[in-house]
Amino acid sequence: MSRTATPTPAGRRRTALLAACTLIATAGATATALTTPAGAAAPGCTVEYQITNQWNTGFGANVTVTNTGDALNGWTLAWTYGGDQRVQQGWNADITQSGAAVTAKNASWNGSLGTGASASFGFNASYSGTNDVPGTFTLNGVICNEDGTDPTDPPTDPTDPPTDPTDPPPSGSKVDNPYAGAKVYVNPEWSAKAAAEPGGDRVAQQPTGVWLDRTAAIEGVDGGMGLRDHLDEALRQKGDGELAIQLVIYNLPGRDCAALASNGELGPDEIDRYKHEYIDPIAEILSDPRYAGLRIVTTVEIDSLPNLVTNVTPRPTATPNCDVMKANGNYVKGVGYALNKLGDIANVYNYVDAGHHGWLGWDDNFGASALIFKQAATAEGATVSDVHGFIVNTANYSALKEDHFKITDSVNGVSVRQSKWVDWNRYTDELSYAQAMRGELVRIGFDSGIGMLIDTSRNGWGGANRPSGPGATTSVDTYVDGGRYDRRIHLGNWCNQAGAGLGERPQAAPEPGIDAYVWMKPPGESDGASKEIPNDEGKGFDRMCDPTYTGNPRNGNSMSGALPNAPVSGHWFSAQFQELMKNAHPAL
Repeated sequence: MSRTATPTPAGRRRTALLAACTLIATAGATATALTTPAGAAAPGCTVEYQITNQWNTGFGANVTVTNTGDALNGWTLAWTYGGDQRVQQGWNADITQSGAAVTAKNASWNGSLGTGASASFGFNASYSGTNDVPGTFTLNGVICNEDGTDPTDPPTDPTDPPTDPTDPPPSGSKVDNPYAGAKVYVNPEWSAKAAAEPGGDRVAQQPTGVWLDRTAAIEGVDGGMGLRDHLDEALRQKGDGELAIQLVIYNLPGRDCAALASNGELGPDEIDRYKHEYIDPIAEILSDPRYAGLRIVTTVEIDSLPNLVTNVTPRPTATPNCDVMKANGNYVKGVGYALNKLGDIANVYNYVDAGHHGWLGWDDNFGASALIFKQAATAEGATVSDVHGFIVNTANYSALKEDHFKITDSVNGVSVRQSKWVDWNRYTDELSYAQAMRGELVRIGFDSGIGMLIDTSRNGWGGANRPSGPGATTSVDTYVDGGRYDRRIHLGNWCNQAGAGLGERPQAAPEPGIDAYVWMKPPGESDGASKEIPNDEGKGFDRMCDPTYTGNPRNGNSMSGALPNAPVSGHWFSAQFQELMKNAHPAL
């Protein structure tokens, strides 16, 4: 499973590590209500508490606890502050605070702590006045100290200069799966919004994608973090291990030609601006040697290439904008140019958007879309070797796995494919679609080692309405509708869906051919406004985001299923975030 790592405040760019405040503590033993087997190591621990950066009202800290006693299966580290320090958000441990007392409990994946083994976690906190290092730590009730050493003593050799965590780490060769053995970047801006929601601290430390959805986002919008800020922060989160940072490249000319809510700043013919004002500056930053030690995952242009198959003439779902983009070739040129420029950078891993099963799972969409992907991957100087993999279900809601019916099932001699929900699709969920699409892409010439990402940020479909078994076999429709997790009115509904929940937490290599489950779409960010809202981002009003809308051919003329009162796409939507937490599966 991939891990989360250190966030710091938005917009803060550091060039040197502040003088570190470090304590080293080693434990003496106590024997209250515990016995130690003959010959076993005595209870004990050492703790290193390091303030990694500090500003006027806050600080970041890393804590490493080493178990010098018997092996532990579950640990809790506790300390008490002497001032008004308040932990705001943490990672790699479940951190809670009551008054001045802080407890950090192991995460699900780092609870085993053998003799001599260490675990590290970090957090951001606020403070005013002084920010003294805590005097005493306990591990599972055992006091940690080191032969009476004052825990406020400076590091062993205070004459050593501090290390700048943004110094370029050594670069390595590209790995097969950038998520394997790596932490994944936690975006401090998203994390702060999530943590500010009631109950949001349960997920605020999860890694999410950083969306570069307009040229201004490269430098930062409205005082927020720009690309270099995120990369510098990623270096701080990285520490001595490996870290992947996820970027969403999303600014094609004529963007998202079949929708209005996510239209962009560039007109259909502005391919040169896309290349030289958007992609080139991104490539220049990513190629900076200081970032060579990061694993930079780029997801390239969602909601673009599949439109050239499904939403062009003579399809009944055709739109004039998509016809224009097919005719001028700028989607293919733009994606090819991005793959070529970014693929030349040794530590960049390009993943191309491959739609989702409710879009491309039909026979006349599936193979044709794969061919479009290859066309783009060999345009503008790009080659298939510039593609490390593909991503599916980005910002969508399709269930990861439908356990209660299979595409091969039938009811009273009628195939599941004939149900109104499946509607002759070849796939019932994203996992089966992703694995099948991977096979098709390899068949037509992509590298056999390509991996797939599945966005699980909003496809959990838990809560009280989650079916516990198959539907009734009265008909094929009762069988499918009664058992399906995905509770949308129609597979074509995509905007701020009511009843959706957080899905599987981000993790590496969960299934064959799948590099990772990811939260590329940050939960809580709107898909589009419920009504027309003037904005300077080029984002229009799409009726699919209007809860009163009765539909179009792309959703079978069904109700939109959208939540009311939504803001412009990409803006924070508190009601949606609360619903996603309520309906999370696995539950929070």
